[in-house]
Amino acid sequence: MFEDRYGNPISVPSAEARDAYVKAVDLFLAAAPGVTEALQRLTELAPDFAPGHIALARQMQSLGRGADVPANVDRALSSLDGATAREKAHVQLLAKVVTGQGGAVWPEILNHLREQPLDAMIAQTGVGVFGLIGFSGRSGREAEQLAFTAALAPHYGDDWWFLAQHAFALGEAGMVDAADQVIERSLVGNARNANAAHIRAHVHYEAGATREGLEFLNKWLPDYDRAGLMHCHLNWHVALWALAEGDTDTMWRVIDAHVAPGAAWGPPLNVLTDMAAILWRAELAGVDVPAHRWHAISDYAGQRFPEPGIAFADIHSALSHAMAGRGDLLDRIITDAKGPVADLVRPLATAFRNMAAADWASALTQVTSVMARHERFGGSRAQRDLVEYAMALCLIKTGRTEEAGRLLATRRPVTTSIRELRAA
Repeated sequence: MFEDRYGNPISVPSAEARDAYVKAVDLFLAAAPGVTEALQRLTELAPDFAPGHIALARQMQSLGRGADVPANVDRALSSLDGATAREKAHVQLLAKVVTGQGGAVWPEILNHLREQPLDAMIAQTGVGVFGLIGFSGRSGREAEQLAFTAALAPHYGDDWWFLAQHAFALGEAGMVDAADQVIERSLVGNARNANAAHIRAHVHYEAGATREGLEFLNKWLPDYDRAGLMHCHLNWHVALWALAEGDTDTMWRVIDAHVAPGAAWGPPLNVLTDMAAILWRAELAGVDVPAHRWHAISDYAGQRFPEPGIAFADIHSALSHAMAGRGDLLDRIITDAKGPVADLVRPLATAFRNMAAADWASALTQVTSVMARHERFGGSRAQRDLVEYAMALCLIKTGRTEEAGRLLATRRPVTTSIRELRAA
């Protein structure tokens, strides 16, 4: 029987199909362009290979193309005859993940990985800030993420994909020096891994290395096709650092070409959150942000995320609607918030509404109530600086400037500067 790159037996009919599967999985794990095409080619070579069909379903979910998921799930589940026991479990677990049952199936995933730690496509569901741990809504998820990758580390050795994910977990847990060493090992293994480039950017961010981060991405990005999954978000990092350097011309150029709705190619969640976040930081830095930009991202949020339920999307939607003056859409999030983080979405969304109305005292009370637990929203530390900045702004607006400085100096001493709130 043929094996995949991790040594797992796979029930493909030929060496050509084996090579096609290995290529497709590697492209997926590297967030490289061409994943969909590679998986479609695989299904032509091995039409009864269930893991190929479920991988295509997972790719559609990653792209935010939910309508294309069910047919691929059905094809995978109906192709299990002749699959190995591991492959059957693999397909059944991923089928639940891509149909929105990931939280419920997480204990089964952990049990599966205890027996099959090198089932990388299953392990992948638990890594990163958008994975099943990252979006679990649980307190302590950063420590949980690191425990998850640390347990798998002995099995993966110098595997370039895994090293990148372990580096991310280290960095998000505050172990930036260790993350720096591990991400370099990952890039040695595969310099064109977009996930590793992304994590390299986060390590630079957490270290306060703005110019080094810009230099790295400016060298890395030109050879990364805009069809790559991380293209929008990597350019967000460039725009963020350009803003930090005071280069607003570059910031707007990058936003308009690669981040804004209609220009960005990428999952809708990235487009929404990246665009709202960079506009918010620009506002706080004293940059003139035309109202039409807030209206555009508010419209996009209303179209792509009309119903609350994904906390990370909800808080960025709420910010966009508040800044655009769309009280109707904002009230819907406050009233209808649901999911494991609804208890935090409501007060933060209300805080954004009060900030837009210049009711700074009320906003401060509400944003303060979420500060100790804002990791539950999901996203990276860099992305959740949005909340840190919101509280600092409220403190400044209520005349507590020294307290705002202490907040930033203690919680984000390297990455955050009071200078970025000079508009207040």
